[in-house]
Amino acid sequence: MDAEIATPDRKSSLELALRRRILTMQLPPGAVLDEVALSEEFGLSRPPVRELMRQMAGEGYIELETNRAARVSSMSYNSLRDFFLLAPMIYITANKLAAENRTKAELDVLKEIQRAFRKAVDDCDVEGRVFHNDQFHRQIGEMAHNVYVVPSLRRLQIDHARIGKIFYQHPNTPRMQEELELASHQHDEMIEVIERRDADASGELARLHIELSRRNMAMYAAPEGLQTPTL
Repeated sequence: MDAEIATPDRKSSLELALRRRILTMQLPPGAVLDEVALSEEFGLSRPPVRELMRQMAGEGYIELETNRAARVSSMSYNSLRDFFLLAPMIYITANKLAAENRTKAELDVLKEIQRAFRKAVDDCDVEGRVFHNDQFHRQIGEMAHNVYVVPSLRRLQIDHARIGKIFYQHPNTPRMQEELELASHQHDEMIEVIERRDADASGELARLHIELSRRNMAMYAAPEGLQTPTL
């Protein structure tokens, strides 16, 4: 009985760990996922691990192919281009809908996530910045309450986090710290306009935020001489 009760918690712990490891690139694109090792690490039998992998494959974290081990979803320069072409549309729409449809409880969660993101920035915690930034925008997606927007936003966020990790892993410089402070300030502004249900202002902040990401990430993610994507 105790094992049965513990299984959902263990499965949730595995899901959170896999998401964090993939988003922060502890598990890089294309990495093989060892089903047996994960089962042993989290005290689970193989069936719930396989079930979780199918779920995460549907969300875009993992690639599953017949007769091959599960792998972390791949990422290429085409991914970079596709991301920056589509991201503004999805993020702007999610922000607008969040301002229109949010609840007070959801807004309180967003504020708590922002406190964690701000602490990660102050502490120069690279993985924390990546993970809590992902949580911040994921929460805005949930606040949009739209069955079409949320899946698209979640898929975009996987590569957003991984591209961001490429940017964040470089040595901290005064300019990088300034950009991180600006990104954090934009988060604060998003909370303010969503709280007052200003959809247009929320959408505009999303546009400015993704443009800041595009400038910074493209600078560090693309080798010298490679043409970076434009919007």
